[in-house]
Amino acid sequence: MKVLILIKTYPTLSKKYSELVCTAGITEDFRWIRIYPIPFRLLEYEKKYQKYQWVDMDLIKNSSDPRPESYKIKNINTIKLLDKIDTKNKWEQRKRIILDNLVIYKNLDEIIEKANKNELSLVLFKPSKIIDFVIEKSEDDWDSNLVKKINSDIKQPTLFDTEEELRAKETFELVKKVPYKFSYKFTDETGKESCLMIEDWEIGQLYWNCLKYSNNNAKVAIEKVKQTYLTEFQKKDLYLFLGTTRQFHGWAKNPFVIIGVFYPPYGSSNSLF
Repeated sequence: MKVLILIKTYPTLSKKYSELVCTAGITEDFRWIRIYPIPFRLLEYEKKYQKYQWVDMDLIKNSSDPRPESYKIKNINTIKLLDKIDTKNKWEQRKRIILDNLVIYKNLDEIIEKANKNELSLVLFKPSKIIDFVIEKSEDDWDSNLVKKINSDIKQPTLFDTEEELRAKETFELVKKVPYKFSYKFTDETGKESCLMIEDWEIGQLYWNCLKYSNNNAKVAIEKVKQTYLTEFQKKDLYLFLGTTRQFHGWAKNPFVIIGVFYPPYGSSNSLF
């Protein structure tokens, strides 16, 4: 199956799967698809796909996940990286693929109702207004017992490991935990106000980059993250990729989190302005 990757969440730790990334995208006929679980950072280099890249994968329906768009990779070795969709001409290609072909929702109650009926779990959403960018302190590190177990599990070789996979396991280090939770507070077209956590890989990486360039000053780093998401992105044509969590799908008051942000510039590529 050919998939355009639109979403990669920040890695989380799992007793069963060690370190996981939730990936989502759209197929050639513009259907949403979630690919989970994936041990992304343990993949061989030539299989580590980027966002906005077409990827060919051998996928099957994930029978352990009730969400309609959920699939899993049948064989990781079959991953083939294809063309990337760049940002030339004011994101012309990306806008044409995404905005011209996906349903753009603007009403939160509508998508919550659909999720609770198990009709969907991934959507492109256009907020009416961004009210605030919320920052909350969280734990500095992962649970130490879980880290110990995962490190032990990962280092264990199997009979089917390639030489590259064995080297990757030997040098592998778990992803650092982002010690903050970031959320958008926004309204939909009805005026309904919500505050949803942002779990995109980009925001986690942005925090670490800001921390590095602010000489490890966390206060400065989180303010730079806030400036990007609250000030800079509001100058763009801002959309949110929303996805339900498996734990809360089908019953929660609001099962969605923000799993990606789409922020193309305003205007068309042939605009005189």
